[in-house]
Amino acid sequence: MAPPSRGGSLRSSPRPGARPRHRRRLADGLRTMALAPVPSGEQGRIDMRVIVEKDIRVAMSDGVELACDVYRPESRDALPTLVERLPYNKEAPGYHAYPFDPLRGALAGYAVVVQDTRGRFASGGHFTPFTDEAADGADTVAWAATQPWSSGRVGMVGVSYFGATQWLAASRAPGPLRAIAPQLTSAEYYEGWTHQGGAFQLGFSLLWALRLALGEQERRMASGTTPAASALDCVHAIDRAGELYRHLPLNDMPLLEELAPYYLEWLAHPSRDEYWRATAPNEYYQRITVPALNIGGWHDIFLGGTIANYLGMRQRGGSEQARSLQRLIIGPWAHGAHTGTFAERDFGLSAGTETTDVTGMQLRWFDHLLKDVDNGVDREKPVRVFVQGANRWREEDEWPLPGTDYTRYFLRGEGRANTASGDGRLSLEAPGDEPQDAFLYDPRDPVPTVGGQTFLPGLFIAANAGPRDQRSVEGRHDVLCYTAPTLEQPLEVTGPVSLRIFASSTALDTDFTGKLVDVYPDGRAELVTDGILRARYRESTGEPLLLEPGRVYQLHIDLRATAYLFPAGHRVRLEVSSSNFPRFDRNSNTGGVVAQEHEHQPAINRVHHSRSYPSCLVLPVIRR
Repeated sequence: MAPPSRGGSLRSSPRPGARPRHRRRLADGLRTMALAPVPSGEQGRIDMRVIVEKDIRVAMSDGVELACDVYRPESRDALPTLVERLPYNKEAPGYHAYPFDPLRGALAGYAVVVQDTRGRFASGGHFTPFTDEAADGADTVAWAATQPWSSGRVGMVGVSYFGATQWLAASRAPGPLRAIAPQLTSAEYYEGWTHQGGAFQLGFSLLWALRLALGEQERRMASGTTPAASALDCVHAIDRAGELYRHLPLNDMPLLEELAPYYLEWLAHPSRDEYWRATAPNEYYQRITVPALNIGGWHDIFLGGTIANYLGMRQRGGSEQARSLQRLIIGPWAHGAHTGTFAERDFGLSAGTETTDVTGMQLRWFDHLLKDVDNGVDREKPVRVFVQGANRWREEDEWPLPGTDYTRYFLRGEGRANTASGDGRLSLEAPGDEPQDAFLYDPRDPVPTVGGQTFLPGLFIAANAGPRDQRSVEGRHDVLCYTAPTLEQPLEVTGPVSLRIFASSTALDTDFTGKLVDVYPDGRAELVTDGILRARYRESTGEPLLLEPGRVYQLHIDLRATAYLFPAGHRVRLEVSSSNFPRFDRNSNTGGVVAQEHEHQPAINRVHHSRSYPSCLVLPVIRR
């Protein structure tokens, strides 16, 4: 039966068969400590009572009812309202409170609506990531604005997928929506979410789909349509994700075909076609009329999208206010790891989101835009970044920074750059007539993922993400290493990082990866940032073009961005290879559809650096 059209009115009602919605009173004197100053909206709000209304049913325009919880101070005042929409269960401790605490929001004088998205947990309907979030988000904003406790001014808040729900709702330009605060989220759901440089982000995408599938099993168990024992299927699959990453073909996933069929849809659309463009916020910046507080992490999987949203809205936002009131904050954080402390590197006490008080930043943002508090938000510098190595926050006028010196470090060598002990080097002088470097890329023995902007099992303890030591992979002959001389003075690299290489392959298609690395005096090789390019997408991710074996092509590999201080006595290094697994899927080298391949074949890949082929690493050097 076809669903009704989205033209109906919005309403709220108790869940059928459930107890009437109930309220909870929280103890007086609930306090949240932070090192940052208390935002103006929070002062004088500490001793109030908070009312929590559970499982309010809100009908969308097509009649599907979504479940909301509302946190609000006990007050007769009409309150500005914040909406947070998530697919991970509004009842799960920690999920909806990271990084924004709804109780603290209520204590600061806001009504905070936390909603299960369509088809997830207590909400009705069917869940397909991103598909319904624009309409459902706009409907929810409209409903929130008309409630008796609302002032009619609405903001949206949240991290990761909750950030996607903000951008998609904003693309519908709902009238009551005045501001958003998306954190650690992307600009679209092809590049930077499921894919990067045309390569499938296997490590993240499969793990995320399995976790979503587990939620679907829990939902079916709660409704009595699935026995409890079946939930173990997803649990066991998550536990053996390492095995599933290697399973061929990639689209042979019966468990996900039943519980998360959208995963197979992602694999069926390896290029950026209309399937992806239909839900891409960066296609609709001109429709978005609200300011955004963009918060990202240097080691976050969605870093590129966070920056793209800021720049895209500054240039193409749908109102003068939206263009001028874009803000960008980037800390030394990974997805799910936000303390600034990683397995092999600690950026200090000031690096964590608790110390920097991200919730307080967001409340201050909304105080200005939803309460008209003159707190200086509109007069502050728009960019705030944490410089790793210097371990300091810095405010800037623009991104990229004014006066950036884009410095080319040319790849040099005598044809033996394989491994860190080879003869590859980086030089400020362009190469002459030099031999190429070659390596065997065998997809059956890929270079393993060690750190970076990852989302792999163990992510919440930062064990697999961020600035990991690369020496374990630099001993492989399928990794080319180019190292600059020892620095006599500190070198600050802040801004977009790119790699321009001239390369050839014996295959019809292959991948090339790049890593920017900080080499310590004792030999430790710490990853700073990295990237990948699937060669068939060298001209466009929407129009694949296979290679002519043996022909030399100029390839541009986006290594995302960083703010990093290389100390004196250290060396800058570039690694080039053709795999980073399981963060990215393995290119089969056949030229076929990678997700359908049962077999992989080796390829000889070459990096050329000569007078005719001046391959180079481009670093955004800041000279102060």
